[in-house]
Amino acid sequence: MAEESFARVETKYMLTVAQERYIEEALQKQGFRWMDFGDPTVQSLYYDTSDYQLIRTSLDRPVYKEKLRLRAYGKPEKVTMSFIEVKKKYKGVVYKRRVQQPLEAAFIGLNSGRVGPEGGQVGQEAEWMVRRYGLRPKAVITYDRDAWFSDRWPDIRITFDRNLSFRQSDYSLTSRDPNAALILPSQRIMEIKTDGTYPLWLSRLLQAADAERTHFSKYGLAYLKYIRPKSLEVLYA
Repeated sequence: MAEESFARVETKYMLTVAQERYIEEALQKQGFRWMDFGDPTVQSLYYDTSDYQLIRTSLDRPVYKEKLRLRAYGKPEKVTMSFIEVKKKYKGVVYKRRVQQPLEAAFIGLNSGRVGPEGGQVGQEAEWMVRRYGLRPKAVITYDRDAWFSDRWPDIRITFDRNLSFRQSDYSLTSRDPNAALILPSQRIMEIKTDGTYPLWLSRLLQAADAERTHFSKYGLAYLKYIRPKSLEVLYA
């Protein structure tokens, strides 16, 4: 399977539906197009230690942090393929590497710490993380995503996430078990992925939309809201 690698700066904003619509209309005027994936559902299975070391460290916002997850796209009953993803962040830059594998093989491989040669270098790194930290499935995060891109601005990708939810009852990405809501139906999470710089029109658009940057982690929100409930000021401050 082919491996993919990304290095970029990711900035998040919490929006209302009205702000989302305003920004999307402006994006279209800049030549951005909506990416049709067929199904907007994204599912991510996060791996962590028994005491949630990875997410606790991440919430402290260190200079360096890392995570391991299994991601699939589409409704649970339709999922057959998935991506093993190793994601690291250093000094504000996100480095993501992933490899596509059949869902069942990837799930079994990660849970056993034996991804096998089919996983390539990313699979080997995932194996190392599982064994080093003693990682196990800890949370499934699900949401619907709209993504926008432009040939004119190839270094900018903007996504809007909604219906963010969480479960720990069944870690299979083909499960239909109900999830617990993480955000309100009226809330949207916008994420801007760039090389670290914004063109002037984008900066002005964010200002006009009154879009305020926020520190946000989907898994972090699930941890603070349901797994180890405490003040969410830790997440948004």
